[in-house]
Amino acid sequence: MMTPNLKAGLLAALILVAMTIAPKKAEARDIQQMVVAGGCFWCVEADFEKVRGVVDVVSGYAGGTTENPTYRQVTGGDTGHYEVVEITYDADTVSYRQLLDLFFRSVDPTDAGGQFCDRGDSYRTAIFVSNQAEQQAAEAAKAAAQAELGQQIVTPILPAATFYEAEEYHQDYYKGSSIVLTRGGPKRQSEAYDFYREGCGRDQRVRQLWGDDAPFIGG
Repeated sequence: MMTPNLKAGLLAALILVAMTIAPKKAEARDIQQMVVAGGCFWCVEADFEKVRGVVDVVSGYAGGTTENPTYRQVTGGDTGHYEVVEITYDADTVSYRQLLDLFFRSVDPTDAGGQFCDRGDSYRTAIFVSNQAEQQAAEAAKAAAQAELGQQIVTPILPAATFYEAEEYHQDYYKGSSIVLTRGGPKRQSEAYDFYREGCGRDQRVRQLWGDDAPFIGG
């Protein structure tokens, strides 16, 4: 019988098989899509664009009642939407379950009020599923993450909802070159993103929760 530490180490090894910093695969075969909410969509997009087999990641909104919502409306809390990303991936290279395992270990799934410094309904975590197979995979991934973490996971598994693409300036925000004004003064967009992520405490909290099993955090 495996010890809990051995199980956690094996899971971490399996997750790392899906990870690489290499460029995206040029020729994809079995193309699938999934939608998850993990707080600030800039950060989720930046994380999952590093995964081998991921073809594209688009920031957007889902789960609310307003058609074609704007960022201001969503973050104002009037639409019911989550900030989400739509992940397009090659299922011959990385599986839906592997992506879910990565997702849980890239967020704080114990927080029902938002993520890190971002508070409010639009920043909550969620997984949107399209069919029974995805529902079962999401439930299994959630149970495995909860068993490893030893804490209650509050991330809901929700029926698929209309995905609305966010405004253009949100896409690939983490590598943009425009100059933006931050609390730390004017910065290049990519620098502003780093400033925000560090200041929000995202990586610190994920490392605290998941330790060596946090897939997107080095050191």
